[in-house]
Amino acid sequence: MSDSAKQGPATGIIHNRRHKDPFGSPYSPVYNTTTYRFENTEALLDVIEGRTQGNLYTRWGTNPTIQELEMGLARLENAEAALAFASGMAAISATLLAHGRNGIVCVGDLYGGTQELLINHCQTLGIPVRFLFKEELAQLEAELDRPGKLVYFETPANPNLAILDLQAIAATAHRQGALVAVDNTFASPINQKPLELGADLVLHSATKYLGGHSDLTAGALMTSTELATTVASWRKNLGQLIAPETAALLSRSLRTLQVRIRQHNDNALAVARAMEQHPKVLKVHYPGLPSFADHKLASQQMTGFGGMLSIEVEGGQQAAASVADNLKVFLLATSLGGVESLVSQPSATSHHALSREERLQRGIGDGMLRLSVGLEDAQDLIADLHQALK
Repeated sequence: MSDSAKQGPATGIIHNRRHKDPFGSPYSPVYNTTTYRFENTEALLDVIEGRTQGNLYTRWGTNPTIQELEMGLARLENAEAALAFASGMAAISATLLAHGRNGIVCVGDLYGGTQELLINHCQTLGIPVRFLFKEELAQLEAELDRPGKLVYFETPANPNLAILDLQAIAATAHRQGALVAVDNTFASPINQKPLELGADLVLHSATKYLGGHSDLTAGALMTSTELATTVASWRKNLGQLIAPETAALLSRSLRTLQVRIRQHNDNALAVARAMEQHPKVLKVHYPGLPSFADHKLASQQMTGFGGMLSIEVEGGQQAAASVADNLKVFLLATSLGGVESLVSQPSATSHHALSREERLQRGIGDGMLRLSVGLEDAQDLIADLHQALK
């Protein structure tokens, strides 16, 4: 094992460099280059036909800035390989098209954009898609009725933070010859490493915690070299590659990921505990609370509980909207994972397209608010919630 392989995640990502800058910069320059020249045709063909490594064309993923980012992304999940994308949905769509053509079985709650992709596009393309509620996990083995299917899920899930048993699902899927893809956006690689628990592919909306500053849009896939190669072909031909400038910005963000996630964890736990004591809050969904239904499982497969939580406010949808409208520190906005705290109402945003009955079936109450707890002082966030709940 090399010295770099023995380093911790913070050291590894801070010193993740492919190139030594001749002018002494501790970080690699941004290569905005789209194409690369060769000394002769033989040298060009050696790269195209895989006999030598080299850069050919940025859309193909051969760009030093992007490749350096991918080295860091792979390291975060202890993966053999990583691919960077223009958005989280780009990463998800390429992965589903590459590895889900024999059928996709989705377990538990999903991000609304992923669900829309599966229903409106994958099924239209003739890809069989089946949805199972968390309570229907016993049916998973029967749904994997032929090899080559893909099991897809999120844990923690959006917006009720439900936890799925990574090891158990992976064991069931692998017995039936299926691959397992996990969206690890809510947890981040600091709090959870699905590949070590049996998953085959791990996906992130890098717009969220990996980026962490609400100033970039990107996606990531971490997996084996073999599985990444198949997805890379789809990424190339669909034109989904991340821009070099965005890749450099994301590399910058990764250098502070570990310290940011620790503070997200601490702040969210403090907010969750305070909200659990508030008389106008009916329920708090946060994996770090002993009262949370999946707390024991979360404690087994996560090393931290993340910066996301949801609360159910007394008075239903209008009361929840009133709380959201009266918050001063929390910003009323979609997305998550930035340094600033955000609030959204799932019934009006991520799950607006579902009927009330469908939302209730998924455990999304009328008075639910989703909180992305940022890096402000925890006492200010708690005070803001208290005044808005009056």
